[in-house]
Amino acid sequence: MHVLLTNDDGIHAPGLWSLYRALGARHTVTVVAPDRERSAVGHAITLHQPLRAALVSVNDGCRGYAVTGTPADCVKLGIMEIIGHRPDAVIAGINAGANVGANLNYSGTVAAAKEAALCGTVGIAVSIEGPGENFCNDTALLVARLCEAVADRGLPFGTFVNVNIPGCPVHEIRGVKVSRQAVERLSEYIDKRTDPRRRTYYWQGPDRQTFADDPEIDGTALERSYISITPVKCDMTDYRLLEDMKGWGLEGVIKK
Repeated sequence: MHVLLTNDDGIHAPGLWSLYRALGARHTVTVVAPDRERSAVGHAITLHQPLRAALVSVNDGCRGYAVTGTPADCVKLGIMEIIGHRPDAVIAGINAGANVGANLNYSGTVAAAKEAALCGTVGIAVSIEGPGENFCNDTALLVARLCEAVADRGLPFGTFVNVNIPGCPVHEIRGVKVSRQAVERLSEYIDKRTDPRRRTYYWQGPDRQTFADDPEIDGTALERSYISITPVKCDMTDYRLLEDMKGWGLEGVIKK
């Protein structure tokens, strides 16, 4: 199997190379990752400046391409130019910090897997909870086996898989839950401050997400020390509302 490996934490991130070593023992792996951290850039792509890719040596001689763009850019460039064909799978991770609930809308890691799905190949986003990146080396082999199982089964066009790993030792992981994305509203804040020149500036960020007491929800499964696996569709149409809206008489608006 040929795997394109990327992330949003940048080419020097430990989680990326933990997964590289685990996958590289059994598969051909090409690393194409941002040259710096690109967390929370979502599905942004670079249109108004050139992309550059440099082959670099990381972690005692491991080699990969450092790209000046976003995670989605890395997937596009990796498939269309660096590899030159669709790989068997694109795996994004291992991301430092869980991507569950509302965070799927912001994560560059998730966007890389989504871009893979739009390109017609298997896309898998992998994240580990909290400071759990300390356990990446221990969980990488387990993650690699999960990714192989998904790739062997295949995914429908336009669907990718979001995987979240508990930030704990492997022996404390209770199992695997195939779960749905939480849709609870994300609690956020903006911290207004003043710099030494008395100019106002802002720091924004989310509070910790809270989840309903439902083991079928991605965040709840993760909190209970289960690996959460969620199939996600690129098609964002609300089909129930679609049929309802057809009866709203909206065509009459343009006749007024």
